[in-house]
Amino acid sequence: MRNIVILTGAGISAESGLGTFRDAGGLWTQYDLEEVATPEGFARNPALVHEFYNARRANCRAARPNAAHFALARLQREWPGEVLIVTQNVDDLHERAGARNVIHMHGELARALCGACGHRWDAPEVMAPDDRCPACGARATRPDVVWFGEMPYRMDEIGAALARADLFAAIGTSGTVYPAAGFVAEAAMAGAHTVELNLEPSATAGAFDEVITGPATEIVPAWVERLLGQAGGRE
Repeated sequence: MRNIVILTGAGISAESGLGTFRDAGGLWTQYDLEEVATPEGFARNPALVHEFYNARRANCRAARPNAAHFALARLQREWPGEVLIVTQNVDDLHERAGARNVIHMHGELARALCGACGHRWDAPEVMAPDDRCPACGARATRPDVVWFGEMPYRMDEIGAALARADLFAAIGTSGTVYPAAGFVAEAAMAGAHTVELNLEPSATAGAFDEVITGPATEIVPAWVERLLGQAGGRE
C-alpha cells in the first residue's frame, strides 16, 4: 500500500472553532445560503456576500490547527509513499499544521478572484464591492471560493489520484455533497481500501470498508499512528 488519498470536510476543523453548516447558532445560521453562497446572491448583493466572507476570514485567522491537522501533516512527512490531502474546507489549517500540496477543491478564504479576467491573488483581510482587480482594474473581485452551482477545482487531478489510490480516507465529511460524496465509489472501483473517520457515521458510511467514529482530534492521530506503525513493520 503506497498511495493514500485523504478527503477532509468541515468536521476536521470543527474542534478548531470553525463551525459547519449544521451547527446551531453558528455563522452559517445567521445568513441565507442562497444569498451568500451562490453566484446569483453575489450578483444581487455583493456587499452582503463580502460581509459574510470577511467574517469567515476573521474566524479562520483566529482559529488554530488541531491534533487531527497535525497528524495528517505528520503522515505526509513520514509515509513511504504519496499522501494527497483533498479538502472541501476553505480554511488554511492543513497548511498551518505543516501539510503540503493540499488541493482545495472548494477554493480558499485567503484568496481573491476577479470575475472579469480570472486573475487570482492573496485576499486582503477585508474585501468590498469597489475593490479593483490588480491585473485588469475591474470592480469584479470576489472570494476565490466555489459557490453552490459552480464546478469544484482540480477535479481531473483528484480523479487521477483516486484511480491510483491504495487507501482512501474521508475525514469529517457529511457524505451528502457531490462530487466529493462519490469519491469513495471511485476509489473502491480502483481497488483501494476505504475508511471513514467521523464523529458519527455519514450518509455514505455503508460504502466504506471501515468506519471509525469519535472526535477527530482523537481518532485521526490514533489512525495515523496505526498506519505508520504498519508501514514501519513492513520495512
